[in-house]
Amino acid sequence: MQSDRIYYELLRSDRKTCQIQVKADGSVIVRAPKRMPLRDIERFVSEKSDWIENAFEKNRRAREQIKYTEPLTHEEIGKLANMALEYIPKRVEHYAPIVGAEYGNITIRNQKTRWGSCSGKKNLNFNCLLMLTDERIIDYVVVHELCHLKEMNHSERFWAEVEKVLPEYKASRAWLKANGTAIIARMTK
Repeated sequence: MQSDRIYYELLRSDRKTCQIQVKADGSVIVRAPKRMPLRDIERFVSEKSDWIENAFEKNRRAREQIKYTEPLTHEEIGKLANMALEYIPKRVEHYAPIVGAEYGNITIRNQKTRWGSCSGKKNLNFNCLLMLTDERIIDYVVVHELCHLKEMNHSERFWAEVEKVLPEYKASRAWLKANGTAIIARMTK
């Protein structure tokens, strides 16, 4: 289908509202209620054309950023892991009493999907690629994982715990969302 120079795939279902998805490959999917008239769907897509164009541009920039990023060698990853083993436990030790959380073991990993995680046994895991970011980002991930030891979810209570320690955490979170994919893409395949 096409609306205002925007080509899209239309999927109808038993939903109540329209939704637009711009996929990483540039394709657009419009999900709409089964009985919604086509003219209403086209008007909806037309009204959202600026949002769709912004999503296209964001995806294009992300692809370009990934395309021109040098992969890390195994040696470089090893050096980052050693740096992380030296640095991150000190940050955990600093923030744990501030958060009011007790933790178990700290493990440094070279992960392709996560910056950090924690287990029910209170063990903390951190991605060695954090060493490619600045101190503010590392501190955000450390505090984020320590707060999970108090709230094992992303509820309002969890974010309130993070905000108590790092009132400006949203900027770090946004930075990771904007730049994290390109950093993780440097992981050797």
